[in-house]
Amino acid sequence: MTLSHKIALDPTVKQEQYFRRAAGIARFVWNWALAQWKERYEHGEKPNALHLKKLWNERKGKEYPWVYEVHKDVNQQPFTNLQKAFQRFFKGESGHPQFKKKGVHDSFYVSNDKLKVDAMRLSIPRLGWVKMREELRFTGKVLGATVSREADRWFVSLQVDVGDHYTRTRTGDGIVGVDLGVTTLATLSTGEKIESPKPLKRLLERLKTAQRRVSRKVKGSHNRRKAVQRLARLHRRIKNTRHDVLHKFTSKLTSENQVVAIEDLHVRGMMANHTLAQAVSDMGCHEFRAQLAYKAQLTGAQVVVVDRWFPSSKTCSQCGAYHEGLTLATRTMRCDCGLERDRDHNAAINLARVGYTRSHACGDTSGGGTMATSVYERRVVEAGTTPCALLHTM
Repeated sequence: MTLSHKIALDPTVKQEQYFRRAAGIARFVWNWALAQWKERYEHGEKPNALHLKKLWNERKGKEYPWVYEVHKDVNQQPFTNLQKAFQRFFKGESGHPQFKKKGVHDSFYVSNDKLKVDAMRLSIPRLGWVKMREELRFTGKVLGATVSREADRWFVSLQVDVGDHYTRTRTGDGIVGVDLGVTTLATLSTGEKIESPKPLKRLLERLKTAQRRVSRKVKGSHNRRKAVQRLARLHRRIKNTRHDVLHKFTSKLTSENQVVAIEDLHVRGMMANHTLAQAVSDMGCHEFRAQLAYKAQLTGAQVVVVDRWFPSSKTCSQCGAYHEGLTLATRTMRCDCGLERDRDHNAAINLARVGYTRSHACGDTSGGGTMATSVYERRVVEAGTTPCALLHTM
């Protein structure tokens, strides 16, 4: 297993200048490679990163000699990153790779053979030792490092191969369903509601004000640079607040439960709805899934991903009746069997039961993986029957 630890750096003025230069070269190489890729694709060729990398190595000495001011990995890694970006694009997992802008996601890579970590300091080629704010928390082989900038601070993300023996203790063996919401972060099948800090909504007015101040400053001026830094710090605060809540929530789920059932939400489709877009982006659904997946591996928990078409909200969690006319505006499930329950709580219970059924159907609940359900639950409803048999096997 590979884990990453992101640590804040405390560079000197000279070291920060090196960081900026390295990030600028990495950005230039990415943009050069992407432009070459597009040009060859338009001429009917099938470009790949290896051929572009060879072309770059032939030209850089004569045309771009200033790339030698930093270590080699800075101008080599962007080709690997570009290849991976296009692979994700062709699989439909992300959008088309875009050109990078100065000051936006500045970063560069250092390979493990040129990297040294000693207590609270990090050795970078051609630069020497750089102070870190804390020690590396994982033990194992360091595979590489990515130095990046967020607003006015620099960080290093160390990728460490911890092997198969790094685990965290699980304090419970429960089975829980998690229904992500808009008004609240999530509702659990136990009835517990996890409130969301909604950092974007809470700081939206300050964000708009900061953006207006940037737009009113003269481009290239010192005042504009200061305004951009203030805006970047505000974005960093919003992101850190969201990640802090998600880390605590996912740690709680994976440490207290053996099976965690969640719904495969169509986030891109939800973002297309302008009414829900801001609330959905404030939730951090992608980050929630990513954190839940790797923490489940650490604790041995099992994540069951229920098909997005499964009618968890429209199915009565008591008798299994299907309520086709239930709209999103109806926040309480009322059934002829006498059930009257919060809509999100009802959905979470249904998800928990599907998680129980799926995990036991595989014959192994030791956990440590992610399991996606099929469209069986949807077909049950389309066939005109009720998923009662599915929901009441616990």
